[in-house]
Amino acid sequence: MKSILSLGSLALVNVILLFLIHWFILVTVGPGEETDAFFAGMAVPQLILAILSASLMQILVPLLAVQEGEDFHRNTWGFFIFVGGGLSVLALILFLLGPFWVPFFVPGFSAAGKELMLDLTRIQLIGMVFTALSSVLWAVYHSRKYFLWVAFVPVFTNAAGLGLLIWALPRYGIRSAAWVSVLAVVLQTLLLLPVLGIYRKPNWKSNIYREAWIQIKPLLLGTSYYKTDSLIDRFLSSMGPVGGLSLFYLGQQVYGAVNQVINKSIVAPMVPLLAEHANNENWSEFRRTYRERLFWIIGITGGGYLLFLLFGNSLLRLVLVSREVSEQDLSLLWWIMISLVGAFIGGAAGQITSAAFYTKGDTETPTKLGVWTYTFYIPIKILFFWKYSLIGLAVSTTLFVTVNCLLQIYVLGKFSPKRRRMSPT
Repeated sequence: MKSILSLGSLALVNVILLFLIHWFILVTVGPGEETDAFFAGMAVPQLILAILSASLMQILVPLLAVQEGEDFHRNTWGFFIFVGGGLSVLALILFLLGPFWVPFFVPGFSAAGKELMLDLTRIQLIGMVFTALSSVLWAVYHSRKYFLWVAFVPVFTNAAGLGLLIWALPRYGIRSAAWVSVLAVVLQTLLLLPVLGIYRKPNWKSNIYREAWIQIKPLLLGTSYYKTDSLIDRFLSSMGPVGGLSLFYLGQQVYGAVNQVINKSIVAPMVPLLAEHANNENWSEFRRTYRERLFWIIGITGGGYLLFLLFGNSLLRLVLVSREVSEQDLSLLWWIMISLVGAFIGGAAGQITSAAFYTKGDTETPTKLGVWTYTFYIPIKILFFWKYSLIGLAVSTTLFVTVNCLLQIYVLGKFSPKRRRMSPT
């Protein structure tokens, strides 16, 4: 419990820092074309990270948790090199082809807005590579059950980034915000790097790479489809009111940041436990552990949403008071966040259910559920946006996340866990 409180406290501080970063950008520049371009420029790098980083954490932690000695160090270096090299090549391709694909995702932007988004996207592609490397390092730390340092580092780097942003944004404009985010994640990677130890030449013939590929392949194929949700959000919201894309993104980020607290304080410590229970085929403890954490999360997020329902409107007006933020902006943000209830509660609960599937070696079931629900969801999202603009977009997001989470809970309760056993080398 002490560990959970410590991790939760660090994650909470990190959430506050992330909110302050986005808050400072919004109240300094104001919701408009520049902030819309900034947040839209994050879309593709964040999509790639959403597909890759979450999959890496869920797959690598259980695999590395049963590794020991020299094999552990060789394999961790192997994953670090492979991910870093692969993402660098992908970032270079996207950088060079940016003029062809970037404008397509924001049809509602002006020519100047599209040009600005191209510049900001290219900057943030650099940060994408280092964030992916950090994801490998997070997995290594978590597999050794070292949670405090990996939770402290983002707090330190985001605090440093916020200080630099306060100095740079009024002087150099919105592009400086993109560069600050890159510098923060580079520093984060450097601070986490020592966990790899001195360089060991990877044993590329190790069974762990084959096992990782077997498990991650359906995730990459499936999530690359239904994780495009964020791109559709940017595509549609670019056709909404100017500044609306920024407000919709901010609403999502607030809830997403809270879910990061939950992930780092409750879900991350649970994954090695579930991996051990699965490896020992102790399925009764496996079920008890994930159900207990699931109830915790539903209670925490449900209570948090009720508090926001009661006091959130006043809180938004308190923290977003600025001549750059209008009363209309505040009202729109309030209704967006109220409508995203399912994304908040269902998104948090879905972290538990997904982790339960992954740690028993089943990556196909949650991926298939995501693909099926997303296929039905796309036309609903478009219809809701067409009829009700950004509020309709938020409601459709709630429906998708909630239904997907409930389906995962149902399948977990119906079928007995099964797991492929692997050689530790």
